[in-house]
Amino acid sequence: MKRDAFESWSRESLAAVEQALGRWVPADAPAGLGEAMRYGVLDGGKRLRPLLVLAAAEASEAADQEAALRAACSVELIHAYSLIHDDMPCMDDDVLRRGKPTVHVRYGEAMAMLAGDAMQALAFEVLTPPGDAVAPGLQARLCALLARAAGGDGMAGGQAIDLASVGRSLDEPALSDMHRRKTGALLQASVMMGAACGTTDARAWAALADYGAAIGLAFQVVDDILDATQASGTLGKTAGKDADHNKPTYVTVLGLDAAQRHAEALRNQAQAALAGSGLAHAARLSVLADKVVERES
Repeated sequence: MKRDAFESWSRESLAAVEQALGRWVPADAPAGLGEAMRYGVLDGGKRLRPLLVLAAAEASEAADQEAALRAACSVELIHAYSLIHDDMPCMDDDVLRRGKPTVHVRYGEAMAMLAGDAMQALAFEVLTPPGDAVAPGLQARLCALLARAAGGDGMAGGQAIDLASVGRSLDEPALSDMHRRKTGALLQASVMMGAACGTTDARAWAALADYGAAIGLAFQVVDDILDATQASGTLGKTAGKDADHNKPTYVTVLGLDAAQRHAEALRNQAQAALAGSGLAHAARLSVLADKVVERES
């Protein structure tokens, strides 16, 4: 696929996601809660997870575009809530996110906690609209995929391991286990939620799971590389914070050159999974795999 065609699709898709989030994230939640929620999720971020949902839905020839859009927004809400909580003083204690002050800096710690809580709940509300907008069976399947990726076996569990690993030495398998949960699970779920909106056979479903697992881990490897090599202004968040907090990363465990080779190997795994999937419309997923590894922020 030509990159200009991909970029056109990406702009259109992200505009649709932004408009939907603008409708579904309530401005009128009481006592300033809506303002804090909207600050935390609107007008910022790469929106990789929604793009993965929509690209996987296309690859799976999804007929239910409403469900795919709702899945794209729900996974972004979960991601945004996790960032709000991760940035708080009780966790990573960061002051910059997406090029602006973090939610707890702007609105206070208590409001930031509530905004994250409300966004987590809203993600599942978005997936379960009243009426027949999304079939009940598909609602249940999407909720299950998202809940498992976000909970104790996924993102939350990975964050718990991350907090427990400060100042400790981890080998590469232990580091990868942590990041498959903390970062990879939600990225993989994005792919699978998009696929659930369409039709896939067992071969394609397994291939998409392998693709999602590979790019989920590649994203974190590249994140660690960028954290060690880029400035805060480029990243839109505080650079070097992992080293400052004495956290193990792919750069500290493998070294910079080996970490870069690992990211490239994971990209190759993702592309091989797509090539063996039998899916005729997976070109956008292929470009997204490249972008995960080639990004500079």
